[in-house]
Amino acid sequence: MNVVYASNDNYARHLAVSLYSLLDHNRDMGDIHIYVLSMSLSEGTKERLKTVADGFGRELTVVELGNLKERFSYEVDTGGFDLSIMARLFVGEVLPEETDRVLYLDCDTVVLSSLRRLWETDLKSFLLGAVMEPTIYPSIKEDIGLLPSEPYYNSGVLLIDMNRWREENAQKLLLDFYCSKGGKLFAGDQDTINGALKGRIKPLSPRYNFFTNYRYYRYSHLVGLSPVYGKLGSKGFKEAKKHPAILHFMGDERPWKVGNLNHYRRAYDYYLSLTPWAGTPKEKGSRLYMAAYHLMDYATFICPPVRDFVSARFGMQVINSRKGS
Repeated sequence: MNVVYASNDNYARHLAVSLYSLLDHNRDMGDIHIYVLSMSLSEGTKERLKTVADGFGRELTVVELGNLKERFSYEVDTGGFDLSIMARLFVGEVLPEETDRVLYLDCDTVVLSSLRRLWETDLKSFLLGAVMEPTIYPSIKEDIGLLPSEPYYNSGVLLIDMNRWREENAQKLLLDFYCSKGGKLFAGDQDTINGALKGRIKPLSPRYNFFTNYRYYRYSHLVGLSPVYGKLGSKGFKEAKKHPAILHFMGDERPWKVGNLNHYRRAYDYYLSLTPWAGTPKEKGSRLYMAAYHLMDYATFICPPVRDFVSARFGMQVINSRKGS
């Protein structure tokens, strides 16, 4: 199994948490090779990450990407998100030619079970597999040429057929699409993947990219937001809720922030304690905001339209505020 992460020093401890959890739950996999796409990771950070992999007898290779902006022939604006999110677009160029399949994981994921079944998923003629994100703003789908009836996928977990990726020059498709949008989209990498590779993405079970705030959503409401999500079936959604294989800490209720009340925070804290970053203080923030966010979680369960209203009204403001951070 070839697993790919992308990180700079700021996200390295989260990567270590995800990496440790991945290796811990996949000890029976015959071979696991970790590739870390580095945006100027320090030597100390690289050594600490290799210590985690060495502890499980696994190989970890750091692929230095340097200044990612230099890989674009045009100006890019990620809207306040770290530029490292765009690294996944270059997997076909920077990974060894013999790498025929990869599993890309965001740093803010925690693995809770074996990924053998995910890794062995038959992608058939699809370029990659991903999990649908029905709560995306309709205006975002419209901006990238998706109809309301078409699925939108989260890019935090991607199972990629690297042979097809290279044969069909997916990287050029992605970069050309991003350029056509002026190098600026709401969620740069994710919107680019959805827009450029429309129809080439196989839907995966939400077990393999379970957004932690979806714990509070009703399946019927998610189908109401995106009817194509109905193809999943309520049984599949309930199974994902009950037994998530990969947690994805989306939203502002991050387990590394002071005052967060994320239901799954203990999974993150546990694996952090096993890494070389054990004891790292949580990031300072507003406890009041964290409490309000958690209350919104429960409001989502009781009355889902409440979250829709808050998200539609303030979601873009939160994203825009990151531009100055």
